[in-house]
Amino acid sequence: MLPSGFTERMKSLLGNGYDSFIASYNEKPVRSFRINTTKISADNFEKINPFGGEKIRYSDNSYYFDFEKIGNHPYHHAGMIYIQEPAAMSAVASIDIQKDWNVLDMCAAPGGKSIQAAVQNTDGVIVSNEIIPSRCKILTGNIERMGFRNAVTTCTDAKRLSELFGSVFDLVIVDAPCSGEGMFRKDETAVNEWSTANVENCAIRQKEILSYIKSVVKVGGYLLYSTCTFSLDENEKMVDWFLTENEDFELVPVNEKVKDATADGISFDGCKTDNIKLCRRFYPHISQGEGQFVALLHKKSGYDECKKCSNSLTELSNAEKKFVYEFLDDTLTVYDKNYIKKYKDNIIYFPCDFEVPKGIAFSCGVTIGTIQKNYIKPHHQFFSAMGNDFKRKINLSVEEADKYLFGNTVDCTCENGWAVVCVDGVALGGAKAVNGTAKNHYPKGLRKV
Repeated sequence: MLPSGFTERMKSLLGNGYDSFIASYNEKPVRSFRINTTKISADNFEKINPFGGEKIRYSDNSYYFDFEKIGNHPYHHAGMIYIQEPAAMSAVASIDIQKDWNVLDMCAAPGGKSIQAAVQNTDGVIVSNEIIPSRCKILTGNIERMGFRNAVTTCTDAKRLSELFGSVFDLVIVDAPCSGEGMFRKDETAVNEWSTANVENCAIRQKEILSYIKSVVKVGGYLLYSTCTFSLDENEKMVDWFLTENEDFELVPVNEKVKDATADGISFDGCKTDNIKLCRRFYPHISQGEGQFVALLHKKSGYDECKKCSNSLTELSNAEKKFVYEFLDDTLTVYDKNYIKKYKDNIIYFPCDFEVPKGIAFSCGVTIGTIQKNYIKPHHQFFSAMGNDFKRKINLSVEEADKYLFGNTVDCTCENGWAVVCVDGVALGGAKAVNGTAKNHYPKGLRKV
């Protein structure tokens, strides 16, 4: 049962479209995934795609699907795909992200929008932030599975980020915590927790986030604001408030393909933003998916604030370099020593000219492993992100990969040493080859049971 306060408001907002909107709640929610082109090209995935599905018209390399237990499939474990709600894809699809941009995803867990952005900004950096530690751990795991080398996950709030970073980001994504009205069809908890007071509290929190995080956007950069709710207070009124307070920003059109799949933003009494209809509303009775609101804001003027942070990345000692380089020389066909750094107790690979402030990062770049008595204990992310460059590769079929995911050993023909295990040519995890047998090093917490 939908809250009466919600339905009355939606009837007022939608007018003649209200009956179609309400009828959509009797339909089954749709599911979708995106191809991770960091791991496999779209063309190559389409040749082996076991999930089928119609392509999503507004999001590149994305499909609807109706496939049971897709999250247990080896292709999912290998990071070839990421499961994401189709309406949620519309936010990042609203802007063409350039490959050398620095991107901050402010409220990132579980990681869908960060991953969607990271696939595009291959030469920049993606800072993916989540304030709740348990959710940041999930976010970090999803980032690691995707095999990105240029990602940093952080765990802090907007105020702290604004204090640490200057105006260094070409794009800041704020998928703000909201009342979740757009998820009512698939999330009964969101329905039960809804109230006008909660909508008001969410709006207060959204204003706080935007007030701080605006400072880290470069002049000429973008602030992408989104929610999964329908309320004016959290959407158009929030955008209008922000633009009234910040004349250096302007509301600009989203990509045409997203515009065609969504409805115009809604004006209201007292609205000061003439072009508020450039905001986009994703409705389940217009396109397949749940609810989403998107507004693309451009920082047209002002100045870039410079700040010098205390970099958490350090250089390796000469002794550490010796056995780290020996390990990498034995394991990889190619790597750049200039990108080998130390973060906390981890040896990492971070191919970005970007300072990571102390005290906020969960992970940085690719965690190669930890030093233990002058040898390297490799991390799962090392195999996932750098598998293409491994000297020893063990390629498995889907059926064989499934057995590996249960923790079984596999046969191999490669020389003894650390090897990457692949499924249909894509890095899945690690193994230690010993005399024709590959000992399983897939993390126990990720294994199938």
